[in-house]
Amino acid sequence: MPGLIGKKLGMSNIFDDAGNRIPVTMIQVGPCKVVGVRTAEKEGYNAVQLGFGEKKKKNLAKPQVTFYDKNNLPYSSVIKEFRTDSKAEYKVGDELNATFFSEGDTVKVRGFSKGKGFQGVMRRHGFGGVGGTTHGQSDRLRAPGSIGASSYPSRVFKGQRMAGRTGNEKVTVANLKIVKIIPEKNVVLVKGAVPGAINSILEIHKK
Repeated sequence: MPGLIGKKLGMSNIFDDAGNRIPVTMIQVGPCKVVGVRTAEKEGYNAVQLGFGEKKKKNLAKPQVTFYDKNNLPYSSVIKEFRTDSKAEYKVGDELNATFFSEGDTVKVRGFSKGKGFQGVMRRHGFGGVGGTTHGQSDRLRAPGSIGASSYPSRVFKGQRMAGRTGNEKVTVANLKIVKIIPEKNVVLVKGAVPGAINSILEIHKK
């Protein structure tokens, strides 16, 4: 079982025994319910489907309600699938929580970064602007400059760095260390920063 689903609660600080300050991200991991098991014999691969959070019945499709009720499961707001190397030892209905991890574990956290909307080239790509304040450049300080020649190639190459939507992309941060676990609240404290805003959904994969 490589990981769990969690929710980012925010950042804080803790101090170790030597008095050193450690920046941490607080993540609520679970409780996650096993809502499905995939096996190599039937589906061609081994995986476990986990459900996290709760959703109102009226916001689910009828086949989903039937599935949850048939297996006596809560209505999950998020479902994610985790691949496993071998057949999982879990069955539908099992519950996993913060005790799945141990202090000192190395994990990688995957989530969507903060969306920043439509941004110019200086913020999106770190451009320096055109001409500074010299040579009469009165209104070109944050402009992208030339984007290609006219006669050849008579087009803009794909991948040209220009203004556009920034953020809201899937980001994975690896080699993060779990420094503390609060089992009664299903909260783990991970050293460093993880992608996403507060209350965003994360995947925490154990290495």
